[in-house]
Amino acid sequence: MQELISHSEFSDLIREYASYKLTMQGCSQKTVQEYLLDLRTFFRFLLAREQDIPFDSEAFSAINVSSVGLERIGRITADDIYEFLYYTNNHRGNQWAARSRKISAIRSLFKYLVSRMHYLDYNPAAHLDTPKPKKTLPKVLTLEESVALLDAVENDRESPFRLRNYAILTLFLNCGMRVSELAGISLGDLDPQLRSLRVTGKGNKERIVYLNDACRASLADYLAERKGPRYASVKDKALFLSRLEQRISVKTIQAMVYKYLDVAGLGLKHYSVHKLRHTAATLMYQSGQVDVRVLKEILGHEQLNTTQIYTHISNQNMEDAMSHNPLADRKKGKKDS
Repeated sequence: MQELISHSEFSDLIREYASYKLTMQGCSQKTVQEYLLDLRTFFRFLLAREQDIPFDSEAFSAINVSSVGLERIGRITADDIYEFLYYTNNHRGNQWAARSRKISAIRSLFKYLVSRMHYLDYNPAAHLDTPKPKKTLPKVLTLEESVALLDAVENDRESPFRLRNYAILTLFLNCGMRVSELAGISLGDLDPQLRSLRVTGKGNKERIVYLNDACRASLADYLAERKGPRYASVKDKALFLSRLEQRISVKTIQAMVYKYLDVAGLGLKHYSVHKLRHTAATLMYQSGQVDVRVLKEILGHEQLNTTQIYTHISNQNMEDAMSHNPLADRKKGKKDS
């Protein structure tokens, strides 16, 4: 679980920056929390060097960073940042994603201080290189595994939430939503004819998700139950409800998905809720009918290069297909006996 960090741990300047990220840039609370965590680690690193505090000591984790204001930040150099990144790699074991996020946090702070507010004249983070990611393809369910997962829910006749769970998994596997997006859907976000629904993605940005026949059918079944006598006294306007008749939480959705992955015999394959998003994107792209630019909009990606990973999956499939050609093992000079 991600550590929660209080804005009171920081100077007025950093609290001002955090407020700007939340209110003016529309960043989510989660994103701002991650940035503050990374900035706190950076500030602790700087103060530990000055005070000769060992990086691996308990004292390091107790360093108060509230004194780090404009004067101290104004003395930060590019070498300080590179030494910090060296520390995160060699002492904390951060992989490329964690180091990249720390660079983003530092860049964002200096952009605010230099370019936005003009508190400083020099930006030591302006020319930072972002670590190159390890190129790995996302792990996804096959079509057969996706069907097995849906069957596991459909066949669970004893569950009082069968229709809800089936609708949730159908949306995941067809629409490629993030789990937070799905949990946040309210009844008012649905088109009356169930042709589409509105979701709120990263940075509080809304987008329209269009629904296919499978999604419409599963939602219609669930909504008939949702509007029935069982939920007559419910005042919560959330689309998907928990057993407490409140908006379903991300953790509840995750637990449900893991349960049915186990039931479907997929529990040992290390699939997760986010893998269902990857699965939907992969199935759409591999159909050959979905352009990568359209897929970008469906998934709510900011940059096209984020979506390009699914074209790599397709290339991998083409390479695999070549190996299945009956002539793949025939080599020059090899003759039948």
